[in-house]
Amino acid sequence: MRRILGGATVVALLLGAAPAAAAARPDVPSADRLSWLADHLGRQTLPERDGWAADGPGTTGGSAATPERTRVVHNRAELVAALGGDNAGNAADAAPKLIYVDGAIDGFEGPGGTPLSCADLADPAYRLDAYLAAYDPAVWGRVPPSGPLEEARVRSVTNQTRQTQINVGPNTTIVGLRGARLTGLTLMIDRASNVIVRNLTLVDARDCFPAWSPTDGEAGNWNSQYDQISVRRSENVWVDHNTFTDGDNPDSAQPVYFGRPYQVHDGSLDVTHTASLVTASWNRFTGRDKLLLIGSSNTVGPDVGRLRVTLHHNLFDGVLQRLPRVRFGQVDIYNNHYRLGGDDFQYALGVGVQSAIYAQNNFFTLDAAVDPADLLYDWGGTAVTERGSWVRRGGGAARPVDLLAAYNATHDPDLAADAGWTPTLRRDPVLPAPLVPLLVGPLAGADRLPI
Repeated sequence: MRRILGGATVVALLLGAAPAAAAARPDVPSADRLSWLADHLGRQTLPERDGWAADGPGTTGGSAATPERTRVVHNRAELVAALGGDNAGNAADAAPKLIYVDGAIDGFEGPGGTPLSCADLADPAYRLDAYLAAYDPAVWGRVPPSGPLEEARVRSVTNQTRQTQINVGPNTTIVGLRGARLTGLTLMIDRASNVIVRNLTLVDARDCFPAWSPTDGEAGNWNSQYDQISVRRSENVWVDHNTFTDGDNPDSAQPVYFGRPYQVHDGSLDVTHTASLVTASWNRFTGRDKLLLIGSSNTVGPDVGRLRVTLHHNLFDGVLQRLPRVRFGQVDIYNNHYRLGGDDFQYALGVGVQSAIYAQNNFFTLDAAVDPADLLYDWGGTAVTERGSWVRRGGGAARPVDLLAAYNATHDPDLAADAGWTPTLRRDPVLPAPLVPLLVGPLAGADRLPI
């Protein structure tokens, strides 16, 4: 007899869920009893050939977690406990862990659940008004801050890092149940290979104590420390079906100090410090400034031969730059949808030092003010493979556009057309670009999985 599958199961299988025989788990409290489908998706591993994270041993996360290491968490304290119990040492806990997030978890949740403010985390010697008065370029000059107030700011950053940076160990899966949110925190994946993060909405990983960098650019800049997810010195990481947003605290709403925006957010998903073998798929990035930085610096060294990342079927919606910005790595970017515009938009693909971007069959929906020639930006790179791009601009008809040719026609020096490699780790055939918005819009982001 032919078995008829339910709609949710069909969707799960279409999204790559491997077979599972688990029933609703009896080993968790009844209030947190997991459905068959939640257990099924929580134990899903990255499918074979699904981007760079499928290379080597592949990415299985916490699929082998025992009942004792399978937890449903509802607050910061429970999340830290599920990751090993000691936030400072959790990065070294290599036991398989499967963690379901239920509801909203706030990184600014203090002992006993009391909410903390930036003032609670500030060193007693730090005050923003005093900092602004001391390091105003008109008074201090254009040299980096130093002295007691800067030292107090650094101590304040240490306090915040201890509170809002959640350290994730190897062999871990963190998956959100419907409506799960992580607010005001960073998931730090550092020296922690084989990690899966899925179906979470990550909101407002704000920095209470941005640093003033007077030599960053012509006019200086405020720089923040905290990403929403940071991958460092790790391999085989799969980030899938998440939503990244600043919520009701966008950088555009921040004040201006020293003539520059007081930027309190850093990246959405940064892959740096020799990390490699990362697949980011079916994510939604909305209303943010800096998104994806791949590569820590322009210094030729240990990053060479690393930073291999795949980005596919992601939605970049109303975002401004680093979509991604790449140094050194072989980065495969295909079947993504970019909805871009606004006065503050800067660029999409940043071609950095020794980068090897292979961009294929991506779709760009642009405001009339955005010139397709400005979708690429030269950060010291020399070549990019770009093919099959389609553009719909200002409500007009969609059409194929050679983005590299458009860039080279209006910028010097030219970028060469061959990044020197061809991706082989792709699970499914690459879609024609005109089909990408039809699929990515409904399916990318958190709460699209049937969980």
